Formats: sequence, structure tokens, C-alpha cells
Amino acid sequence: MLERTNLIGAITAIAFFISAILVFVFRLLGKPQYENWLGYFEFLLAIPLIYLLIQAPRLERPTLYYIQIGCMLAWLAVEALLDHILKIDFRQVRWIVISYVVLFFAGTGGLLGVASNAGRSWSITAIILFLIMAALTFVQRAVTGM
Repeated sequence: MLERTNLIGAITAIAFFISAILVFVFRLLGKPQYENWLGYFEFLLAIPLIYLLIQAPRLERPTLYYIQIGCMLAWLAVEALLDHILKIDFRQVRWIVISYVVLFFAGTGGLLGVASNAGRSWSITAIILFLIMAALTFVQRAVTGM
């Protein structure tokens, strides 16, 4: 049970990192239609994250584990609310962007912790993808202003 749960966490983290990388690449390429579909895929990743939270007490996970997953779920909720439900153009309001980016990196940083439970190779893969994603985050912001 523990190994399976850890593997689900690692796969979810890596799937998110790859998806985020593709979102930033498609923003740089000016292809918002692909970005939207990837965003919907990212929302679906809430399902395994919620599953991990449900399993956490049985596996006696530390408080940090709940915080890590909670930050990612919070970012997904904020993303859904601002971009998809209310459709607010918040990326021009500095304080909202800063809060949004902090929550994004708290969530994605938490996914690194979740992935690390599955072992060294999963952890290294997640770290490499996280670094690529982080670099692309700032590159696409500088290029597109989004």
C-alpha cells in the first residue's frame, strides 16, 4: 500500500511538472488553445492529490505532507477561480501575481516532497523537471507578460 501510494504521488508530481512545462512552451509559441486543455488536465490531477490526502492518516504521514498537497490543491482552486470561473485578468495586478506565484511555487515545491517519497530516481526526475519548469516560468513571463 505504501509503495503504491508513493508511486501515485510521484507520477502525479511528474505529470504536473510536464504539463506546466508544456503550458509555458505553448504560451511562448502563442498557442493558448493547447494551454487551456493542459490546464484542464492539471485540474484532473486534483483527484490523485485528494486520494493521497485521504490515505495520509493511515500511512501516518507527517504534517508537512498535508501542507505540501494542500498548497498544490489551493493553487489549483485559485487557478480555477481566477482564470476559469471568474475569468479575471489578474496578471496585471502586481500583488495578486506575487501571491499567485508564491502559491504556485509552494504547491510545486510540495510536489517535490511528495515525489521524493517514491525513491531517489523519482526524486531526481522531479527535481530536474521542476527546475526546467521554474526557468520556463520566468522566461515566459518576461517574454509574454503573463
